[in-house]
Amino acid sequence: MGIMTNLFAVIISVLLDWVFGEPVKYHPLVGFGQLANFVERIFNKARLKLLAGFVAWCLLVLPFVYFVYLLDSYLNQKGISSFWLNALFGWLAIGHESLQYHGRAIHRALHAGYLSVARKNTALIVSRDTQQLDEPELSRAAVESILENGSDAVIAPMFWLLLGGAPLVVLYRLSNTLDAMWGYRTKRFEQFGKFSARLDDVLNFIPARITSLLYALSGHFKPSITAWKQQSGKWYSPNAGAVMAAGAGALGLQLGGDAVYHGKLKQRPLLGEGKPPLSQDILDSLALVRRSTRLFLMLATLFTLLWIIYLKPEILNLGIAID
Repeated sequence: MGIMTNLFAVIISVLLDWVFGEPVKYHPLVGFGQLANFVERIFNKARLKLLAGFVAWCLLVLPFVYFVYLLDSYLNQKGISSFWLNALFGWLAIGHESLQYHGRAIHRALHAGYLSVARKNTALIVSRDTQQLDEPELSRAAVESILENGSDAVIAPMFWLLLGGAPLVVLYRLSNTLDAMWGYRTKRFEQFGKFSARLDDVLNFIPARITSLLYALSGHFKPSITAWKQQSGKWYSPNAGAVMAAGAGALGLQLGGDAVYHGKLKQRPLLGEGKPPLSQDILDSLALVRRSTRLFLMLATLFTLLWIIYLKPEILNLGIAID
């Protein structure tokens, strides 16, 4: 019944996120981020930065994962379902409504003509410099971030929660958070954050491709598949390239292109085909993520039922004899 428990936990986690959003105060990831900053300031002074980054990752992530694993095992030993434990950590890991909130805030500012507000709002969800961006550039940055986070903060947590319950979703979310904080190719993080970045690539490999397929199925299918197939390999990140290329094709937009990060111009290939995004396309990208989330839940339910029927039929045996 483990996979059924995980499936119901995924559904409840998404519903909790849709209804309540993320905790406004005392979100565990905020505290974890503060702890990560403290650890990084100590360990990043080491001479062997690659090793220091690995040790820092282990110290920050493994104790929390092990604690959740012990709690899950304890509940099982006591004959208590771990359903609510899975649902709780799933809710804390899934960021669908947070993504919707930040995306709509950028759209409202752009729609009202408040560029300074839009730049500040966009800076909350992107790592590029936003001080000089105009409406098309802000829209492009927002759409790209929404598409990428649709994988990292929505589909991937649901995938790992379905696959392994609370311990795996905690492992994924903490690892992804460290990648977001340390995974930059700057002098400070090039070596120190390399382990976090490479592990995040591994953990997101399957979820990113599931997300790409969901985007294609939830938008313009053929352009999405074409962009995914032909353009994703040109992007500097294998997972983000697949997700953003498929999303750009699904929306009929052209994304990518050069952008300024940490004061330096970064040359990036173009993704998708069509018009450059404007503020309305931010709402369209949010709608694409929402449709993809619903489709994931539907497909996860279908595949779970098929798995039970064909591989674990005894679960459905209710002890009723039929002549």
